[in-house]
Amino acid sequence: MTSSLYEIIRAMPKIELHRHLEGAMRISTLVDIARDFGVEMPEYEVETLRPFVQMMPDEPRTWQNFMAKFRTLRQFYLAPAVIRRIAQEAVIDAAQDNIKYMELRFTPKALCNIVKCSAHDVVRWVCETVAETAQQYDIVVRLIVSMNRHESVEVGEKVTQAAIDHMGLGVVGIDLAGIEAGYAAYPFRDVFEHGRRAGLGVTLHAGEWEGPQSVWDAISNIGSDRIGHGIRAIEDTGVVHVLVERGITLEVCPSSNVDSGVVASMSAHQLPVLLASGLKVTINTDDPLVSGITLTDEIVRVMENLPITLDDIKQMTLNAAHAAFLPDDEKRDLVKHFERLLYASDVLD
Repeated sequence: MTSSLYEIIRAMPKIELHRHLEGAMRISTLVDIARDFGVEMPEYEVETLRPFVQMMPDEPRTWQNFMAKFRTLRQFYLAPAVIRRIAQEAVIDAAQDNIKYMELRFTPKALCNIVKCSAHDVVRWVCETVAETAQQYDIVVRLIVSMNRHESVEVGEKVTQAAIDHMGLGVVGIDLAGIEAGYAAYPFRDVFEHGRRAGLGVTLHAGEWEGPQSVWDAISNIGSDRIGHGIRAIEDTGVVHVLVERGITLEVCPSSNVDSGVVASMSAHQLPVLLASGLKVTINTDDPLVSGITLTDEIVRVMENLPITLDDIKQMTLNAAHAAFLPDDEKRDLVKHFERLLYASDVLD
């Protein structure tokens, strides 16, 4: 290799399946919002705000510290123009990292807490902005609409209907996120079945803060097409067997797993074991702002700390193409496109 590892991965065309809009904001934009809307801060500077929205090097890696960043972030969704701006910038930032296909997920309930808009309104704002921006920046972006398992099923019903109503504007899936411990997916079974019948892909956060039983809940009771995180599935060979047998793809987010205290360190991450078990794995950022990363950074961290090769990265990228929530013909085109990009480019040899 004549270039550094970072330069090679930076030049590599990439796919992201698991990125939250609410965790993909620019700190500089947050400072602008605070200043424009009179949000009280000691000083309107990026470094003043950073510890409140991003995991710092010396900060204990716990789920409490991790989730505290989002409590701060939710104070900034102050107007429709703000929501449109962060959606636009999330697409631009992904395109500038040479991501060519991305499924960006967002939680209408979180974005509506201050604006007090409907789920339908916020889904429309995000869809319109993302479509316009993606066209300008040579990236294909589809959207996944999320609900939280620790909130009511009624919220989930409204979110799902808003997602269905905007399928023609780029929405391709629905997601269940939120607190795993004590909140099973099962109560949302009818909600997800309604979305599936309409043609939406289904992905659930599971096997992150809770063990393999959470993954089993997602696949047996909801019939999830993909699993967000899912790394603790490895603790149960039966669950692993079902995941492999059904070809269910894991949306793995290594830095986020470390930052939230699920994994002790990057070098201790389960990723190599997941791959060795025959699972279909993809690499994702989860929340670029909170973890202070790009997808390029994430892949480089994985390769520097784990026995993962460039060929592994290429295969996981193709796994992502195969798992995209797209119609069959579009998915075939995406897979073929990435096969050409990944294996015909001198940059990646």
